[in-house]
Amino acid sequence: MGSDRVNGSAPIKRVGMLFSGGPAPAANAVISAAALSFLNSGIEVVGFFDGYEDLESFSAQTPLVEGRDYALLTRDDVSGIRNRKDIILRTSRANPGKPVGSLDDLADAEKNARLRAVYEAFDAHGIDALVSIGGDDTLKTANYLYRMQDLMPDLRRVRIVHLPKTIDNDYYGIDWTFGFFSAAHFSAAEIRNLGADARSTRVWYVLEMMGRKAGWLTYASGIAGEATRMLSVEDYDGTFDARQAAEELVDLMLERERDGRDYGIVCAAEGLADRLPDDQRPQVTDEHGNVRLGDAQIGRTLAGEMERVYAARTGRSIKVRHKQIGYEARCAEPSAFDVLLGTQLGVGAYRALIERGLTGVMVSVEDQLSLKYVPFGELIDPETMMTRVRFIDRESDFYRLARALEYQGMLSGEGRPE
Repeated sequence: MGSDRVNGSAPIKRVGMLFSGGPAPAANAVISAAALSFLNSGIEVVGFFDGYEDLESFSAQTPLVEGRDYALLTRDDVSGIRNRKDIILRTSRANPGKPVGSLDDLADAEKNARLRAVYEAFDAHGIDALVSIGGDDTLKTANYLYRMQDLMPDLRRVRIVHLPKTIDNDYYGIDWTFGFFSAAHFSAAEIRNLGADARSTRVWYVLEMMGRKAGWLTYASGIAGEATRMLSVEDYDGTFDARQAAEELVDLMLERERDGRDYGIVCAAEGLADRLPDDQRPQVTDEHGNVRLGDAQIGRTLAGEMERVYAARTGRSIKVRHKQIGYEARCAEPSAFDVLLGTQLGVGAYRALIERGLTGVMVSVEDQLSLKYVPFGELIDPETMMTRVRFIDRESDFYRLARALEYQGMLSGEGRPE
């Protein structure tokens, strides 16, 4: 099922908006631009706080409270906020579609109960359209809400558009997601700072970077921060063997020592923890069923293996420090590009719903921030109902750029590196 163009339906008078999942720089640019666009056309905007947390538990006995669970947004609320670091609507990882695993489940009264509660909340507050802002799990929820309307004709029709958010940049249907470059810029500065420390104290660092499913942030940050080596899920087919990776990294360490460089920075994507053997993977999961990668501490594991292999090979001990660069990157100062991108996506939500009469689409951009609208059906596997992940292509020029700039342990022949 693709997107729908709604013809001859009732006009949109009140729009609901929510932000779900992890924070991202320029979140308020999206919220501000979307809200102002609707308000300037005389359309009311209800901002729901904390993602789906309160919506999924809505009932006549547990109504939403204005000021606590939602706000009727005004121009003053959303003006001058595009560069704020916090998210004015706040966020959570509440997942009303968690019990759903197939299209049939959407019509199952037991499995769709929390999604129905969301619809009841929309109905109680006169919501004609929803602007969903979030990552791939939030897109999945938006698609559930969209598809339910055809399976359950008794539901009040609500038009739905989604705006893609993730600092991981692993979305199909858009080249760059808002917040990605801001997070990469922040992380690159951290890499450079730690690189200066590594060089001054002659140590190695393993920096664990955010990136649950793909290595975009690890590679972009490593390139901009001039890391020694970057590792991510795209580098491995099947299981990630930390011991074998440590062997290869010690090869690099010893080669650099021969060049007079007894220090370095390795950036490793946290998603490598998902490739560990079953007996090494963490068992704790979040609301969406994803492994809590931060608890796995793949950077600590890799650093420990590097110390072990180095000692076995040389008979000398070495300290490999590890550090996670994570949550602090999600609320970094938004870059001008991310503010521009987020603002265009916010305006795109208005244009999709009001000017184009669309529903069931993700707002995207191409070329020089030209808007386009991607049907949910192109982003989600119809069999599994899961969102598609966009990995780095190992044949792509972006991937080859990272490999070309890494220190490979070989001299250029033009003299000793400084």
